[in-house]
Order: sequence, then structure tokens, then C-alpha cells
Amino acid sequence: MVALILLMQVACGLRAHAESISFVRGTDRIDVTVGGRPYTTYYFSKDIAKPYLMPIRSAAGTVVTRNFPDGNGASSGDPRDPAFEPHQRPLYFGHGNINGLDFWQEEVFLKYYNDHGKQRFGRMVMREVEEVRPGPDSGLIRARFDLLDSSGAPIAAEVQSFTFRGDKETRTIDCDITLLASYGPVTLGDTKEGTFALRLTGELSGAKVKMISSTGAEGEPRIWGKPADWVDYSSTVAGEPLGVAIFDNPSNFRHPTTWHARAYGLFSVNPCGWRAFRNDPNADGSWTIPEGKSLRLRYRVLIHHGLPASFNVAAAYARYLSKEP
Repeated sequence: MVALILLMQVACGLRAHAESISFVRGTDRIDVTVGGRPYTTYYFSKDIAKPYLMPIRSAAGTVVTRNFPDGNGASSGDPRDPAFEPHQRPLYFGHGNINGLDFWQEEVFLKYYNDHGKQRFGRMVMREVEEVRPGPDSGLIRARFDLLDSSGAPIAAEVQSFTFRGDKETRTIDCDITLLASYGPVTLGDTKEGTFALRLTGELSGAKVKMISSTGAEGEPRIWGKPADWVDYSSTVAGEPLGVAIFDNPSNFRHPTTWHARAYGLFSVNPCGWRAFRNDPNADGSWTIPEGKSLRLRYRVLIHHGLPASFNVAAAYARYLSKEP
């Protein structure tokens, strides 16, 4: 009977007993543990162009993201690989055109990789870790940044908030990003290079990965640039059958969002890439935040044990919509 209940929980995307979340704060990072076991680390050094989470682990401890770049080093990657792209952090928020500046690629990696052209770079600088709150069933990190232009002047502010949860079968991160037009209007330009993203391990890419979306579409050609409530990548990683999904919150602008989702491991939400996604040079997916206003974007990252045949991603998304943990 117990085995049947557990099987039903997995099949329906239900959550088992939640485990405690704790944090260890460092000068430029915060380590996150679930039930005393490592989950991920939030990095926010002023020497790095944008904050990121690395690595991301399943409930069994399997790492689902790639192992580079670590800081400003890309030595564990191979520049000969067409999908090298060291600016693609394991979990990050960045957009390739914010007031004309590139917050997606990073200047430090031009020695390895450059399809950048002459566009200037922006960078994010930590202003304050506003809250670090552990808990018996969830934990929260909230931090504030300034977005700087190439001269170091601020063009916008950004608040990143992450709520971590986990149990014996799943891990989730509720990602809440708010862009604030604190220094003047802020425009997210039309580019496919964005915006909220994961870079997955090699075992979740290529012929090994199964990509599915909420619309029933399968594979990159039917998912890339198309709208969907959620997308899931699944495969067997280090011997564990698992999947990684991103859920688009219905409160987000242009929901259901479009996806810059590639079979080589880039798993990205991008609501602004109309020109490329629609293959229409006259399309304009840009979005302007008026001065003094803000844009809030919310996503859930779900790491689940089991392939789609045994784990119901749609049921897990329905649970997300019901605002249950």
C-alpha cells in the first residue's frame, strides 16, 4: 500500500514531505542545502558580470547543470565545441539588449568566444543581500543589484528572489526577478539572446535528451521560439532517470512565454525574441518599462526524479498554478 501511494505521488507530480532548507553565507556566495545535503550555491562576486546559481542538483544529488564557467574561468570547457558559449551560466538571468547593452554575453569571455559584434556590455553589481531566511520546508534568498553601463553608471535596478524547496523526489526553485526603472526608462530589446536560463549538463542534450512542452510538442524544432506554459528536458544522467522543467507563471507579461530552448543544453525563457522566433525582420518584441515602474517575472525550476512516462509534469504545473508548494 505504501509503495502504491509513493508511486501515485510520483506519477501525479505531488510533493512528498518537505525537507528543511539552510544556508551558509560567504563574502561572495551563499551555499544552499536541503535536509543537510548540498543543493546549489548562489554566486554574486562584484568581479563577475552577473550572479548565478551553480551547480543544480536533483534530490538524489545528481548534478543537472554543466560544470563551467566557474567565476570568470572557462577552463573546463572546450572552445572548439560549437556549443561552448561560456557566458551561459548554470542558472542566471540576463538579456542581450537592455537599453542597447548586452547583459547576456560577458566581456571576460571574448578571448574564448565572440559572436558579439560591436555592442557594448553591461554588468550587474550587488548592492545588498536583503534577506536570507532558512526554514523547515522552504528557504529564501533576496538580493538587490544595479545594472551598469560600460562607463559604470547605473541604468536600472534588479531584485532577485529565490525560494528553495525539496523532498525525496524533487527540488524546486521559485525565481522571482523584478527589473526596476529607477534611473530612467528601461527597454528590453528584441533579441533571441535571453533571458531567464539554465545551461544543462551534456547528458541532457543532443540525441540523449527528450524535450517536451505543455502543448504536446517534442524536440527543438517544434519548441524553439514557440509559446508554452512549460518545457521539460529529460534523460538519464549519471544513472538517474530525471527531468528539468521551467514553469512560466501566468502573471508574467506575454504568458504563455516563448522559449529559446536548444537541444544542445541551453534552456531559456525569452518573451522578447520575436524577430528570430517568427522569422520576421519587421517583428518587434521589445518592451519598455517607464521610469519609476517595474517589470516582475516569475518562474519555477523543477528537478524531478523519473522520466515523463513516470512523472506527470502537467500535474506538477497544475499544482504550481494552485499556489501549492
